[in-house]
Amino acid sequence: MTPEPVPLLRVENLQVHFPVYSGVIAQKEVGRVRAVDGVSFSVMPGETLGLVGESGCGKSTTGLALLRMLEPTGGQIVFEGTDITRFDRKQMLPIRRRMQMVYQDPFGSLNPRMTVADIVGEPLDVHRIGDSGARRAKVLDLLSTVGLTKEMAGRYPHEFSGGQRQRIAIARALAVEPALLICDEPVSALDVSIQAQVVNLLQDLQARMGIGTIFIAHDLAVVRHISDRIAVMYLGQIVEIAKRETLYARPLHPYTQALLSAIPIPSPAIEAARPRQIVTGEVPSALNPPSGCRFHTRCPVAMARCKTEIPALTALGDGQAVSCHLHPG
Repeated sequence: MTPEPVPLLRVENLQVHFPVYSGVIAQKEVGRVRAVDGVSFSVMPGETLGLVGESGCGKSTTGLALLRMLEPTGGQIVFEGTDITRFDRKQMLPIRRRMQMVYQDPFGSLNPRMTVADIVGEPLDVHRIGDSGARRAKVLDLLSTVGLTKEMAGRYPHEFSGGQRQRIAIARALAVEPALLICDEPVSALDVSIQAQVVNLLQDLQARMGIGTIFIAHDLAVVRHISDRIAVMYLGQIVEIAKRETLYARPLHPYTQALLSAIPIPSPAIEAARPRQIVTGEVPSALNPPSGCRFHTRCPVAMARCKTEIPALTALGDGQAVSCHLHPG
């Protein structure tokens, strides 16, 4: 019998809550912002999981918690078979060599006082990988890998375009040969033509190196291009997760359907004729989320039970799971 494949990353019921205090002298906790509130998923080696949703739904907070840059309030993070949920800083150091992040802002994430060679080589210094000569050779090789030249090694971040800066950030993340790459909206600050170049670069690198990737974004067209599976978040929770082809062909959750209907189609005739699912109202506050299904205040097909009963994330077959009373399983 073929052994069951082991996930590179397994997340169970992850919670990240931020306390809210009142008072000047004697501060008292008066509530909690439930930024991430019970998220579960897994990532296999070499797989890309897209994490999508509106701004403020908890995508970036989830990514930071996985790297333990934010402290989880609850749940479990298992990476390469090891539970790292409560690891301290010293314990996390070797783990961070295996988990790297590419941030949204390609200029703000690079030190303006460091040359490209120093920026890309910094992870090698931190983790004491190789001698100075080996590190220099590694940096030049990484620059070539991401489509930059060795002549650029002595320049500073302000001398590059946005797309080139993001390539530098990707080279830095790859320096320690990670098993998992977390990309937090890595192309949202770039022009459309440059977005395609960076996304294609990430796909090529992943195929060559077998890196597992979590691709956080709100652009569903980009996510469709790069992801193997997609998880849809709303107000701190995953409402649907499925293979890419399944999600785009047969979305089940009303929120997923609304997101997909908002993607423009480059054909005026088809665009005018296709049905639209409009979501009204504003996203509720994570400080005081709605009871029951969190989407019921904006859902066009909400039922009475949606206001009181929390729907479970139910597996429906073919890797698709949905959190909706319309699909009880």
